[in-house]
Amino acid sequence: MAALLRAVLKFRGPAAQGRLLHRQWYCSGQENPKSWVGNRSPASEEKPPGTETEKFQMIYRFKAIRIFGFFSRLKVTQTALTVVLLPPCFYWYSQGLLTLNSVCLASGIAGFALAMLAWMSYFFRRLVGILYVNESGTMLRVAHLNFWGWRQDTYCPVADVMPLTDTKDKPQDVLMCIQQYSQKQTFYLTLRYGRIVDKERFTQVFGAVHTHK
Repeated sequence: MAALLRAVLKFRGPAAQGRLLHRQWYCSGQENPKSWVGNRSPASEEKPPGTETEKFQMIYRFKAIRIFGFFSRLKVTQTALTVVLLPPCFYWYSQGLLTLNSVCLASGIAGFALAMLAWMSYFFRRLVGILYVNESGTMLRVAHLNFWGWRQDTYCPVADVMPLTDTKDKPQDVLMCIQQYSQKQTFYLTLRYGRIVDKERFTQVFGAVHTHK
């Protein structure tokens, strides 16, 4: 996963990170995800009871999440096209227009594409793009990708979030895990390539993390 993160960031370069898919993750001065600029609004779970009227403050941001969203959607499209071509290949084989080796090759490519989609989706859906905390400091909102490569928000009680200082991960690692005490769901954030926007609120949630950039 860390190798994939390095490869994507190195391939696109820092200039492209600020340009690609700007609409999906750019907020026009507000924190309500329904007001985000773009043709496709981000998928967002309903706020937990008691936080409907609260504003959420950004504490962490990983700008290159737009790049990963693009690759995720590209991979879904490529896999779909590969799988859709399989039935015609079998038909052409039955008509004697294709050899058995060609059909086996097409089937192998489709199987590999599905396996890669499952692996990449597992990682991309857990990579954190933005972190928010409500004004009372009791709820963490995690902006990440869904299976289709579009933004999705997940809410976690701050009291249930394990401090990064209690994990075995180190700030200089490419990826660090965000874990919850009551659930097995895990998210990944990168302090090496991401940026802590509000250090005070970030520390209140995850503990004092010393980064070296």
